[in-house]
Amino acid sequence: MYKLLIVDDEPLVQVGIKSMLPWEAMQIEIIGIASNGQAALSIIEENMPDIVITDIKMPIMSGLELARTCLERYENRQPAFIILTSYEDFSLAREALTCRVSDYLVKLELTPDMLRASVEKILQTLEKENMQTPGRGEGLSLYSYHDKFFISLLHNLFENREQFLLQCQELRLDFSDRGYVCCYCEITGSGSKDLTDEARLNLFHSSFQMSRELFSKYRSCYDMVLDLHHFALIFRFGEDAQDSFREDLARVIAHVGSSLHNYFNVSLLTGVGTWVSDPLAITESYQYARDAFSGTTPETPTVFFDDCPAREETKKSFNFAIFKDALAHAYEEMDADTLDDTLSEIIDLFRAHPGHHLQAMDCASNILYLSISLLPNGEELVTDIFSEYPDNYRTLYKMTTTEQIIDYLAYFRDSLCAAFSEHKKEFRKPIVSQVKRYIREHVTERLSLNEVAAVFAISPNYLSQLFKKYNDVGYNDYVTQCKIDEARRLLSSGSYKVYEVAEMLGFVSAFYFSKVFKKVVGVPPTEYMQK
Repeated sequence: MYKLLIVDDEPLVQVGIKSMLPWEAMQIEIIGIASNGQAALSIIEENMPDIVITDIKMPIMSGLELARTCLERYENRQPAFIILTSYEDFSLAREALTCRVSDYLVKLELTPDMLRASVEKILQTLEKENMQTPGRGEGLSLYSYHDKFFISLLHNLFENREQFLLQCQELRLDFSDRGYVCCYCEITGSGSKDLTDEARLNLFHSSFQMSRELFSKYRSCYDMVLDLHHFALIFRFGEDAQDSFREDLARVIAHVGSSLHNYFNVSLLTGVGTWVSDPLAITESYQYARDAFSGTTPETPTVFFDDCPAREETKKSFNFAIFKDALAHAYEEMDADTLDDTLSEIIDLFRAHPGHHLQAMDCASNILYLSISLLPNGEELVTDIFSEYPDNYRTLYKMTTTEQIIDYLAYFRDSLCAAFSEHKKEFRKPIVSQVKRYIREHVTERLSLNEVAAVFAISPNYLSQLFKKYNDVGYNDYVTQCKIDEARRLLSSGSYKVYEVAEMLGFVSAFYFSKVFKKVVGVPPTEYMQK
Protein backbone atom coordinates (compact mmCIF):
# COMPACT_ATOMS: atom_id res chain seq x y z
CA MET A 1 0.00 0.00 0.00
CA TYR A 2 1.15 3.51 -0.80
CA LYS A 3 0.69 6.25 1.80
CA LEU A 4 -1.19 9.55 1.25
CA LEU A 5 -1.29 12.71 3.36
CA ILE A 6 -4.00 15.37 2.79
CA VAL A 7 -3.16 18.97 3.79
CA ASP A 8 -5.75 21.77 3.60
CA ASP A 9 -7.09 24.36 6.04
CA GLU A 10 -10.68 23.93 4.80
CA PRO A 11 -12.51 20.98 6.44
CA LEU A 12 -14.86 20.60 3.47
CA VAL A 13 -11.91 20.24 1.10
CA GLN A 14 -10.35 17.65 3.42
CA VAL A 15 -13.54 15.60 3.38
CA GLY A 16 -13.92 16.08 -0.38
CA ILE A 17 -10.45 14.79 -1.21
CA LYS A 18 -10.85 11.89 1.22
CA SER A 19 -14.10 10.74 -0.41
CA MET A 20 -13.33 11.65 -4.03
CA LEU A 21 -11.56 8.41 -5.02
CA PRO A 22 -11.62 4.74 -3.89
CA TRP A 23 -8.21 5.07 -2.27
CA GLU A 24 -8.08 1.58 -0.80
CA ALA A 25 -8.91 -0.03 -4.14
CA MET A 26 -6.04 1.98 -5.64
CA GLN A 27 -3.69 0.48 -3.03
CA ILE A 28 -3.42 3.84 -1.22
CA GLU A 29 -3.79 4.36 2.54
CA ILE A 30 -4.65 7.82 3.91
CA ILE A 31 -2.24 8.13 6.85
CA GLY A 32 -3.35 11.55 8.06
CA ILE A 33 -5.02 14.92 7.48
CA ALA A 34 -3.37 18.23 8.42
CA SER A 35 -4.67 21.81 8.33
CA ASN A 36 -1.33 23.53 7.68
CA GLY A 37 2.18 22.81 6.46
CA GLN A 38 3.74 22.74 9.92
CA ALA A 39 1.35 20.05 11.15
CA ALA A 40 1.88 18.14 7.92
CA LEU A 41 5.65 18.26 8.38
CA SER A 42 5.32 16.54 11.76
CA ILE A 43 3.31 13.72 10.17
CA ILE A 44 5.86 13.43 7.36
CA GLU A 45 8.72 13.15 9.85
CA GLU A 46 6.99 10.33 11.75
CA ASN A 47 5.49 8.38 8.85
CA MET A 48 6.92 9.36 5.45
CA PRO A 49 4.05 9.35 2.91
CA ASP A 50 4.49 8.59 -0.78
CA ILE A 51 2.05 11.31 -1.91
CA VAL A 52 1.04 14.65 -0.38
CA ILE A 53 -2.01 16.55 -1.67
CA THR A 54 -1.79 20.09 -0.31
CA ASP A 55 -3.35 23.51 -0.70
CA ILE A 56 -0.94 26.14 -2.00
CA LYS A 57 -1.94 28.80 0.59
CA MET A 58 -2.38 27.94 4.27
CA PRO A 59 -1.63 29.59 7.63
CA ILE A 60 1.67 28.99 9.49
CA MET A 61 3.29 27.15 6.55
CA SER A 62 2.10 27.15 2.91
CA GLY A 63 2.05 24.19 0.56
CA LEU A 64 5.03 25.55 -1.37
CA GLU A 65 7.03 26.03 1.83
CA LEU A 66 6.18 22.48 2.84
CA ALA A 67 7.35 21.10 -0.53
CA ARG A 68 10.54 23.16 -0.41
CA THR A 69 11.29 22.06 3.17
CA CYS A 70 10.83 18.38 2.26
CA LEU A 71 13.10 18.80 -0.78
CA GLU A 72 15.85 20.32 1.37
CA ARG A 73 15.44 17.91 4.26
CA TYR A 74 14.86 14.60 2.49
CA GLU A 75 16.57 15.16 -0.91
CA ASN A 76 15.59 12.21 -3.14
CA ARG A 77 13.31 10.61 -0.52
CA GLN A 78 10.71 13.37 -0.39
CA PRO A 79 7.03 12.64 -1.14
CA ALA A 80 5.44 13.45 -4.50
CA PHE A 81 3.43 16.66 -4.16
CA ILE A 82 0.12 17.58 -5.80
CA ILE A 83 -0.57 21.28 -5.28
CA LEU A 84 -4.16 22.57 -5.17
CA THR A 85 -4.44 26.12 -6.49
CA SER A 86 -7.03 28.70 -7.41
CA TYR A 87 -6.84 30.74 -10.60
CA GLU A 88 -5.29 33.74 -8.86
CA ASP A 89 -2.65 31.51 -7.26
CA PHE A 90 -1.58 29.73 -10.42
CA SER A 91 1.20 32.17 -11.18
CA LEU A 92 2.92 30.75 -8.10
CA ALA A 93 3.47 27.57 -10.09
CA ARG A 94 6.62 29.17 -11.44
CA GLU A 95 8.00 29.38 -7.92
CA ALA A 96 7.45 25.64 -7.47
CA LEU A 97 9.59 24.61 -10.45
CA THR A 98 12.54 23.95 -8.12
CA CYS A 99 10.41 22.05 -5.58
CA ARG A 100 9.79 19.01 -7.82
CA VAL A 101 6.03 19.37 -7.52
CA SER A 102 4.35 16.58 -9.50
CA ASP A 103 1.13 18.39 -10.48
CA TYR A 104 -0.97 21.52 -10.07
CA LEU A 105 -4.77 21.23 -9.97
CA VAL A 106 -7.26 24.11 -9.92
CA LYS A 107 -9.34 23.52 -6.82
CA LEU A 108 -12.64 24.90 -8.11
CA GLU A 109 -12.53 22.67 -11.19
CA LEU A 110 -11.22 19.55 -9.49
CA THR A 111 -13.04 16.36 -10.54
CA PRO A 112 -12.45 12.70 -9.60
CA ASP A 113 -11.12 12.02 -13.11
CA MET A 114 -8.60 14.88 -12.89
CA LEU A 115 -7.40 13.80 -9.46
CA ARG A 116 -7.22 10.14 -10.50
CA ALA A 117 -5.13 11.00 -13.57
CA SER A 118 -2.72 13.00 -11.44
CA VAL A 119 -2.39 10.29 -8.79
CA GLU A 120 -2.00 7.52 -11.38
CA LYS A 121 0.89 9.36 -13.00
CA ILE A 122 2.65 9.47 -9.63
CA LEU A 123 1.93 5.79 -9.04
CA GLN A 124 3.54 4.94 -12.37
CA THR A 125 6.73 6.70 -11.28
CA LEU A 126 6.67 5.09 -7.84
CA GLU A 127 6.13 1.65 -9.34
CA LYS A 128 9.09 2.08 -11.69
CA GLU A 129 11.25 3.06 -8.71
CA ASN A 130 10.04 0.02 -6.79
CA MET A 131 10.90 -2.26 -9.71
CA GLN A 132 14.46 -0.92 -9.76
CA THR A 133 15.00 -0.86 -5.99
CA PRO A 134 14.89 -4.25 -4.21
CA GLY A 135 12.77 -4.26 -1.09
CA ARG A 136 10.77 -1.13 -1.95
CA GLY A 137 7.02 -1.26 -2.39
CA GLU A 138 4.50 -3.90 -1.48
CA GLY A 139 3.19 -5.28 -4.72
CA LEU A 140 2.76 -4.62 -8.37
CA SER A 141 0.00 -2.33 -9.61
CA LEU A 142 -1.32 -1.97 -13.12
CA TYR A 143 0.06 1.54 -13.41
CA SER A 144 3.52 0.30 -14.38
CA TYR A 145 2.09 -1.16 -17.62
CA HIS A 146 0.41 2.06 -18.76
CA ASP A 147 3.37 3.55 -20.64
CA LYS A 148 4.29 0.17 -22.10
CA PHE A 149 0.77 -0.18 -23.50
CA PHE A 150 0.86 3.18 -25.27
CA ILE A 151 4.34 2.56 -26.66
CA SER A 152 2.97 -0.64 -28.17
CA LEU A 153 -0.07 1.19 -29.53
CA LEU A 154 1.88 4.06 -31.09
CA HIS A 155 4.39 1.70 -32.71
CA ASN A 156 2.01 -1.14 -33.68
CA LEU A 157 3.69 -3.73 -31.46
CA PHE A 158 0.65 -5.80 -30.49
CA GLU A 159 0.75 -9.35 -31.80
CA ASN A 160 -2.97 -9.32 -32.59
CA ARG A 161 -6.26 -7.58 -31.76
CA GLU A 162 -6.98 -10.02 -28.93
CA GLN A 163 -3.82 -8.97 -27.11
CA PHE A 164 -4.75 -5.31 -27.55
CA LEU A 165 -8.27 -5.86 -26.17
CA LEU A 166 -7.01 -7.88 -23.21
CA GLN A 167 -4.61 -5.13 -22.19
CA CYS A 168 -7.33 -2.49 -22.62
CA GLN A 169 -9.53 -4.46 -20.26
CA GLU A 170 -6.72 -4.97 -17.75
CA LEU A 171 -5.80 -1.27 -17.73
CA ARG A 172 -9.44 -0.14 -17.85
CA LEU A 173 -8.87 1.87 -21.04
CA ASP A 174 -11.79 2.68 -23.34
CA PHE A 175 -11.26 2.52 -27.10
CA SER A 176 -14.90 2.31 -28.20
CA ASP A 177 -14.98 5.78 -29.78
CA ARG A 178 -15.86 6.48 -33.42
CA GLY A 179 -12.57 8.16 -34.30
CA TYR A 180 -9.05 9.01 -33.11
CA VAL A 181 -6.48 11.64 -34.02
CA CYS A 182 -2.91 11.56 -32.74
CA CYS A 183 -0.74 14.62 -32.07
CA TYR A 184 3.01 14.85 -31.62
CA CYS A 185 3.96 17.80 -29.42
CA GLU A 186 7.13 19.59 -28.36
CA ILE A 187 7.55 22.01 -25.46
CA THR A 188 10.43 24.38 -26.06
CA GLY A 189 11.60 27.63 -24.53
CA SER A 190 14.11 30.20 -25.77
CA GLY A 191 15.80 30.37 -22.38
CA SER A 192 15.63 26.67 -21.47
CA LYS A 193 19.10 25.99 -22.96
CA ASP A 194 20.65 28.10 -20.20
CA LEU A 195 18.95 26.09 -17.44
CA THR A 196 20.51 23.23 -15.53
CA ASP A 197 19.34 19.72 -16.43
CA GLU A 198 17.22 19.55 -13.30
CA ALA A 199 15.62 22.95 -13.89
CA ARG A 200 14.92 22.05 -17.53
CA LEU A 201 13.32 18.79 -16.42
CA ASN A 202 11.16 20.62 -13.88
CA LEU A 203 10.15 23.19 -16.50
CA PHE A 204 9.05 20.48 -18.94
CA HIS A 205 7.27 18.49 -16.24
CA SER A 206 5.31 21.50 -15.01
CA SER A 207 4.45 22.58 -18.56
CA PHE A 208 3.33 19.08 -19.45
CA GLN A 209 1.13 18.83 -16.37
CA MET A 210 -0.62 22.06 -17.32
CA SER A 211 -0.97 20.82 -20.90
CA ARG A 212 -2.58 17.53 -19.92
CA GLU A 213 -4.96 19.29 -17.54
CA LEU A 214 -6.10 21.78 -20.17
CA PHE A 215 -6.31 19.28 -23.02
CA SER A 216 -8.40 16.86 -20.95
CA LYS A 217 -10.66 19.73 -19.91
CA TYR A 218 -11.60 20.58 -23.50
CA ARG A 219 -11.38 17.22 -25.25
CA SER A 220 -11.26 13.57 -24.15
CA CYS A 221 -7.76 12.23 -24.79
CA TYR A 222 -4.94 9.98 -23.64
CA ASP A 223 -1.45 11.45 -23.16
CA MET A 224 2.05 10.07 -22.86
CA VAL A 225 5.48 11.62 -22.22
CA LEU A 226 8.05 10.57 -24.84
CA ASP A 227 11.23 12.35 -23.73
CA LEU A 228 12.46 15.57 -22.14
CA HIS A 229 10.77 17.77 -24.77
CA HIS A 230 8.06 15.70 -26.47
CA PHE A 231 4.75 14.09 -25.64
CA ALA A 232 1.96 12.43 -27.62
CA LEU A 233 -1.81 12.89 -27.44
CA ILE A 234 -4.54 10.56 -28.68
CA PHE A 235 -7.78 12.53 -29.05
CA ARG A 236 -11.05 10.59 -28.92
CA PHE A 237 -14.13 11.60 -30.90
CA GLY A 238 -17.76 10.50 -30.96
CA GLU A 239 -20.22 10.53 -33.82
CA ASP A 240 -20.36 13.21 -36.52
CA ALA A 241 -16.96 14.70 -35.59
CA GLN A 242 -14.83 13.73 -38.58
CA ASP A 243 -15.78 16.82 -40.58
CA SER A 244 -15.26 19.26 -37.69
CA PHE A 245 -12.31 17.84 -35.73
CA ARG A 246 -9.77 20.13 -37.45
CA GLU A 247 -11.39 23.35 -36.24
CA ASP A 248 -11.96 21.83 -32.81
CA LEU A 249 -8.35 20.73 -32.34
CA ALA A 250 -6.90 23.93 -33.81
CA ARG A 251 -8.84 25.97 -31.26
CA VAL A 252 -7.89 23.75 -28.29
CA ILE A 253 -4.20 23.55 -29.25
CA ALA A 254 -4.03 27.33 -29.69
CA HIS A 255 -5.59 27.87 -26.26
CA VAL A 256 -3.20 25.46 -24.53
CA GLY A 257 -0.21 26.97 -26.34
CA SER A 258 -1.22 30.47 -25.23
CA SER A 259 -1.61 29.35 -21.60
CA LEU A 260 1.82 27.68 -21.59
CA HIS A 261 3.43 30.81 -22.97
CA ASN A 262 1.72 33.03 -20.39
CA TYR A 263 2.58 30.87 -17.37
CA PHE A 264 5.94 29.33 -18.25
CA ASN A 265 7.24 31.35 -21.23
CA VAL A 266 7.51 28.20 -23.37
CA SER A 267 6.16 27.38 -26.82
CA LEU A 268 4.05 24.44 -27.94
CA LEU A 269 4.73 22.97 -31.40
CA THR A 270 2.23 20.38 -32.59
CA GLY A 271 1.96 18.03 -35.54
CA VAL A 272 -1.56 16.67 -36.07
CA GLY A 273 -2.06 13.28 -37.71
CA THR A 274 -4.93 11.84 -39.71
CA TRP A 275 -8.36 10.70 -38.55
CA VAL A 276 -8.58 6.91 -38.03
CA SER A 277 -11.56 4.81 -37.00
CA ASP A 278 -9.77 1.67 -35.84
CA PRO A 279 -7.77 2.08 -32.60
CA LEU A 280 -5.09 -0.24 -34.01
CA ALA A 281 -4.63 2.31 -36.82
CA ILE A 282 -3.60 4.97 -34.29
CA THR A 283 -0.02 4.08 -35.18
CA GLU A 284 -0.63 5.53 -38.67
CA SER A 285 -2.03 8.76 -37.24
CA TYR A 286 1.00 8.98 -34.94
CA GLN A 287 3.51 8.56 -37.77
CA TYR A 288 1.72 11.19 -39.85
CA ALA A 289 1.68 13.51 -36.82
CA ARG A 290 5.46 13.18 -36.58
CA ASP A 291 5.76 13.94 -40.29
CA ALA A 292 3.53 17.00 -39.91
CA PHE A 293 5.57 18.14 -36.92
CA SER A 294 8.66 18.50 -39.12
CA GLY A 295 6.88 21.42 -40.81
CA THR A 296 6.19 23.40 -37.62
CA THR A 297 7.91 26.72 -36.93
CA PRO A 298 7.52 29.41 -34.25
CA GLU A 299 5.37 31.29 -36.77
CA THR A 300 3.32 28.16 -37.65
CA PRO A 301 3.25 26.19 -34.38
CA THR A 302 0.47 23.78 -35.45
CA VAL A 303 0.56 21.80 -38.69
CA PHE A 304 -2.04 19.28 -39.85
CA PHE A 305 -0.70 16.41 -41.95
CA ASP A 306 -3.49 16.87 -44.49
CA ASP A 307 -2.18 20.40 -45.13
CA CYS A 308 1.39 19.25 -45.82
CA PRO A 309 2.15 20.00 -49.50
CA ALA A 310 4.08 16.76 -49.98
CA ARG A 311 1.84 14.50 -47.92
CA GLU A 312 1.60 11.79 -50.60
CA GLU A 313 5.39 11.59 -50.77
CA THR A 314 5.56 11.61 -46.98
CA LYS A 315 3.29 8.59 -46.79
CA LYS A 316 5.91 6.72 -48.82
CA SER A 317 8.78 7.69 -46.49
CA PHE A 318 10.76 5.39 -44.22
CA ASN A 319 8.47 2.77 -42.66
CA PHE A 320 9.78 1.79 -39.25
CA ALA A 321 6.94 -0.74 -38.82
CA ILE A 322 8.65 -3.27 -41.11
CA PHE A 323 11.38 -3.70 -38.47
CA LYS A 324 9.15 -3.80 -35.40
CA ASP A 325 8.60 -7.58 -35.34
CA ALA A 326 12.32 -8.29 -35.46
CA LEU A 327 13.04 -5.69 -32.73
CA ALA A 328 10.19 -6.95 -30.55
CA HIS A 329 11.62 -10.48 -30.86
CA ALA A 330 15.13 -9.25 -30.07
CA TYR A 331 13.95 -7.44 -26.92
CA GLU A 332 11.72 -10.31 -25.81
CA GLU A 333 14.35 -13.01 -26.25
CA MET A 334 17.36 -10.79 -25.43
CA ASP A 335 18.63 -11.97 -28.83
CA ALA A 336 21.86 -10.08 -29.55
CA ASP A 337 22.22 -11.57 -33.04
CA THR A 338 18.76 -10.47 -34.21
CA LEU A 339 19.26 -7.04 -32.67
CA ASP A 340 22.62 -6.63 -34.40
CA ASP A 341 21.23 -7.72 -37.80
CA THR A 342 18.16 -5.47 -37.56
CA LEU A 343 19.92 -2.30 -36.42
CA SER A 344 22.73 -2.89 -38.93
CA GLU A 345 20.14 -3.09 -41.72
CA ILE A 346 18.57 0.19 -40.58
CA ILE A 347 21.99 1.86 -40.37
CA ASP A 348 22.90 0.67 -43.89
CA LEU A 349 19.65 2.12 -45.25
CA PHE A 350 20.41 5.57 -43.87
CA ARG A 351 24.05 5.38 -44.89
CA ALA A 352 22.82 4.87 -48.47
CA HIS A 353 20.46 7.87 -48.15
CA PRO A 354 22.35 10.54 -46.16
CA GLY A 355 19.84 13.23 -47.10
CA HIS A 356 17.05 11.62 -45.05
CA HIS A 357 17.93 13.33 -41.77
CA LEU A 358 14.37 13.68 -40.47
CA GLN A 359 13.58 10.03 -41.15
CA ALA A 360 16.81 8.97 -39.43
CA MET A 361 15.99 11.10 -36.38
CA ASP A 362 12.46 9.68 -36.27
CA CYS A 363 13.73 6.10 -36.54
CA ALA A 364 16.40 6.56 -33.85
CA SER A 365 13.79 8.10 -31.53
CA ASN A 366 11.49 5.12 -32.08
CA ILE A 367 14.30 2.70 -31.23
CA LEU A 368 15.02 4.65 -28.04
CA TYR A 369 11.34 4.64 -27.01
CA LEU A 370 11.08 0.89 -27.59
CA SER A 371 14.29 0.15 -25.69
CA ILE A 372 13.29 2.24 -22.68
CA SER A 373 9.74 0.86 -22.54
CA LEU A 374 10.09 -2.79 -23.53
CA LEU A 375 13.28 -3.81 -21.77
CA PRO A 376 13.34 -4.60 -18.03
CA ASN A 377 14.83 -1.52 -16.33
CA GLY A 378 15.06 -0.07 -19.84
CA GLU A 379 15.66 3.56 -18.91
CA GLU A 380 18.37 2.62 -16.42
CA LEU A 381 20.09 0.47 -19.04
CA VAL A 382 19.92 3.12 -21.80
CA THR A 383 21.07 5.84 -19.41
CA ASP A 384 24.07 3.72 -18.43
CA ILE A 385 24.98 3.09 -22.09
CA PHE A 386 25.09 6.82 -22.86
CA SER A 387 26.61 7.88 -19.53
CA GLU A 388 29.63 9.47 -21.27
CA TYR A 389 27.49 11.60 -23.62
CA PRO A 390 26.98 15.28 -22.63
CA ASP A 391 23.17 15.00 -22.42
CA ASN A 392 23.04 11.22 -22.02
CA TYR A 393 20.73 9.52 -24.57
CA ARG A 394 18.98 12.86 -25.21
CA THR A 395 22.11 13.96 -27.08
CA LEU A 396 20.31 12.47 -30.09
CA TYR A 397 17.99 15.48 -30.31
CA LYS A 398 20.91 17.87 -30.84
CA MET A 399 22.27 16.02 -33.86
CA THR A 400 22.02 17.89 -37.15
CA THR A 401 23.30 15.37 -39.70
CA THR A 402 22.39 11.83 -40.72
CA GLU A 403 26.01 10.76 -40.22
CA GLN A 404 25.88 11.78 -36.55
CA ILE A 405 22.70 9.74 -36.06
CA ILE A 406 24.28 6.73 -37.79
CA ASP A 407 27.26 6.87 -35.43
CA TYR A 408 24.85 7.20 -32.49
CA LEU A 409 22.84 4.15 -33.59
CA ALA A 410 25.99 2.09 -34.23
CA TYR A 411 27.27 2.82 -30.72
CA PHE A 412 23.84 2.00 -29.25
CA ARG A 413 23.69 -1.25 -31.26
CA ASP A 414 27.11 -2.46 -30.10
CA SER A 415 26.51 -1.51 -26.46
CA LEU A 416 23.04 -3.02 -26.29
CA CYS A 417 24.16 -6.25 -27.95
CA ALA A 418 27.02 -6.50 -25.44
CA ALA A 419 24.57 -5.96 -22.58
CA PHE A 420 22.29 -8.69 -23.94
CA SER A 421 25.14 -11.16 -24.20
CA GLU A 422 26.53 -10.36 -20.76
CA HIS A 423 23.33 -10.00 -18.73
CA LYS A 424 20.79 -12.11 -20.60
CA LYS A 425 19.94 -14.20 -17.56
CA GLU A 426 19.61 -11.18 -15.27
CA PHE A 427 17.32 -9.39 -17.75
CA ARG A 428 14.88 -12.28 -17.83
CA LYS A 429 14.56 -12.82 -14.09
CA PRO A 430 12.68 -9.55 -13.39
CA ILE A 431 9.93 -10.59 -15.83
CA VAL A 432 9.30 -13.83 -13.92
CA SER A 433 9.34 -11.93 -10.62
CA GLN A 434 6.83 -9.37 -11.92
CA VAL A 435 4.52 -12.07 -13.30
CA LYS A 436 4.60 -13.98 -10.01
CA ARG A 437 3.65 -10.84 -8.10
CA TYR A 438 0.86 -10.16 -10.59
CA ILE A 439 -0.49 -13.69 -10.10
CA ARG A 440 -0.47 -13.34 -6.32
CA GLU A 441 -2.28 -10.01 -6.45
CA HIS A 442 -4.90 -11.26 -8.94
CA VAL A 443 -5.29 -14.74 -7.48
CA THR A 444 -9.12 -14.53 -7.47
CA GLU A 445 -9.21 -13.82 -11.22
CA ARG A 446 -8.87 -16.03 -14.27
CA LEU A 447 -5.14 -16.35 -14.90
CA SER A 448 -4.76 -18.19 -18.18
CA LEU A 449 -1.29 -18.21 -19.72
CA ASN A 450 -2.49 -16.31 -22.80
CA GLU A 451 -4.16 -13.52 -20.83
CA VAL A 452 -1.29 -12.91 -18.42
CA ALA A 453 1.23 -12.99 -21.27
CA ALA A 454 -0.89 -10.37 -23.04
CA VAL A 455 -0.79 -8.12 -19.97
CA PHE A 456 3.01 -8.18 -20.07
CA ALA A 457 3.15 -7.88 -23.88
CA ILE A 458 5.09 -11.11 -24.34
CA SER A 459 4.16 -14.33 -26.12
CA PRO A 460 2.58 -17.21 -24.14
CA ASN A 461 5.30 -19.61 -25.26
CA TYR A 462 8.02 -17.24 -24.08
CA LEU A 463 6.34 -16.78 -20.68
CA SER A 464 6.02 -20.54 -20.29
CA GLN A 465 9.71 -21.02 -21.15
CA LEU A 466 10.78 -18.35 -18.65
CA PHE A 467 8.83 -20.03 -15.86
CA LYS A 468 10.39 -23.40 -16.60
CA LYS A 469 13.88 -21.90 -16.57
CA TYR A 470 13.72 -19.40 -13.70
CA ASN A 471 11.12 -20.87 -11.34
CA ASP A 472 10.87 -24.06 -9.31
CA VAL A 473 7.54 -25.00 -10.95
CA GLY A 474 5.86 -24.27 -14.27
CA TYR A 475 3.32 -21.53 -14.90
CA ASN A 476 0.13 -23.55 -14.39
CA ASP A 477 1.50 -25.26 -11.27
CA TYR A 478 2.47 -21.88 -9.81
CA VAL A 479 -1.03 -20.46 -10.43
CA THR A 480 -2.57 -23.54 -8.82
CA GLN A 481 -0.26 -23.25 -5.82
CA CYS A 482 -1.17 -19.58 -5.31
CA LYS A 483 -4.88 -20.30 -5.55
CA ILE A 484 -4.66 -23.18 -3.07
CA ASP A 485 -2.60 -21.07 -0.67
CA GLU A 486 -5.34 -18.43 -0.79
CA ALA A 487 -7.99 -21.16 -0.39
CA ARG A 488 -6.27 -22.40 2.77
CA ARG A 489 -6.30 -18.87 4.17
CA LEU A 490 -9.98 -18.39 3.39
CA LEU A 491 -11.00 -21.79 4.75
CA SER A 492 -8.97 -21.24 7.92
CA SER A 493 -10.89 -18.04 8.64
CA GLY A 494 -14.10 -20.07 9.12
CA SER A 495 -16.09 -17.44 7.25
CA TYR A 496 -16.67 -19.30 3.99
CA LYS A 497 -18.06 -22.60 2.78
CA VAL A 498 -16.15 -24.80 0.35
CA TYR A 499 -18.29 -23.91 -2.64
CA GLU A 500 -17.95 -20.20 -1.84
CA VAL A 501 -14.16 -20.44 -1.81
CA ALA A 502 -14.22 -22.39 -5.06
CA GLU A 503 -16.32 -19.67 -6.68
CA MET A 504 -14.20 -16.84 -5.27
CA LEU A 505 -11.03 -18.35 -6.73
CA GLY A 506 -12.46 -19.01 -10.18
CA PHE A 507 -12.72 -22.80 -10.14
CA VAL A 508 -15.30 -24.25 -12.54
CA SER A 509 -16.97 -26.25 -9.76
CA ALA A 510 -16.67 -27.13 -6.08
CA PHE A 511 -15.97 -30.74 -7.10
CA TYR A 512 -12.99 -29.74 -9.26
CA PHE A 513 -11.74 -27.39 -6.53
CA SER A 514 -11.88 -30.20 -3.96
CA LYS A 515 -9.97 -32.50 -6.30
CA VAL A 516 -7.19 -29.94 -6.89
CA PHE A 517 -7.08 -29.01 -3.19
CA LYS A 518 -6.61 -32.65 -2.11
CA LYS A 519 -3.90 -33.17 -4.71
CA VAL A 520 -1.89 -30.18 -3.42
CA VAL A 521 -2.62 -30.28 0.33
CA GLY A 522 -3.12 -34.01 0.79
CA VAL A 523 -6.59 -33.86 2.33
CA PRO A 524 -10.00 -32.64 1.03
CA PRO A 525 -11.03 -29.08 1.96
CA THR A 526 -13.73 -30.29 4.37
CA GLU A 527 -11.18 -32.31 6.33
CA TYR A 528 -8.75 -29.40 6.26
CA MET A 529 -11.42 -27.16 7.81
CA GLN A 530 -12.09 -29.69 10.56
CA LYS A 531 -8.41 -29.85 11.45
